[in-house]
Amino acid sequence: MSDIVIRQITPEVTIFSRPFTRFFGLFPMGGRSTAVKLSDGSVWVVASTPLSPETKETVDNMGIVKYIIAPDVDHHLFLSEWKKAYPEARLIGVQGLPDKMESHRWKYDGLYGIDSSETRYGFEDEIQSCYFSGFSKKDVAFLHIPSKTLIVADLIFNLPANEQFSKSKTSSKIPFLFPKLEPYGKAMRDFVWGEGKNKDEMRKDAKTVASWDFERIIPCHGDVIENDAKKAWESAYSRYLS
Repeated sequence: MSDIVIRQITPEVTIFSRPFTRFFGLFPMGGRSTAVKLSDGSVWVVASTPLSPETKETVDNMGIVKYIIAPDVDHHLFLSEWKKAYPEARLIGVQGLPDKMESHRWKYDGLYGIDSSETRYGFEDEIQSCYFSGFSKKDVAFLHIPSKTLIVADLIFNLPANEQFSKSKTSSKIPFLFPKLEPYGKAMRDFVWGEGKNKDEMRKDAKTVASWDFERIIPCHGDVIENDAKKAWESAYSRYLS
């Protein structure tokens, strides 16, 4: 039986959640891809999980994949299978990705942090972006404007990852030796502060995202933040926003 949970969040946004662990299987983080159907019928997808048969069927039913997004330097493990399946899609990543093991195989059609900040990739009328150059993993935050949905990789966690482990025999419970990374906790605030290598840039970008109009956050790791999403962001980034 498949361990992937496919859920339509809004008419335009569908998520693909599955188990994922780090640190020799001890830390259940969960993984998630997010697909967005754009107004022209094409599909924009953050490709952070495998392209399983049921994932591909669901995505294909949404439309033609036009953009494959790698939202930071760590989220490249499954790009090969997505790009092979959708060779005509534009592959958009971040500075540092072309040097990664699995990632160097593909020619990127755009790289945040390398391209001019004025570069437009074609989806900006519906999906805004904010490149966190001061964050260690060079993450990009994305806002799907019509659904008021913030989509992020490692900029915010919401653990435990209950939905992502809901079809797995592995528990989503966080072992006592690991911090419980959730938006309102000290561990999350400490994490984003520690990962901020340029505090001035982090302050600027954290404030940009805080100024956006969003009602939910879809993180790659952990449960979707369905309520009070703006408060969750402001809590996690309070040291930058004060």
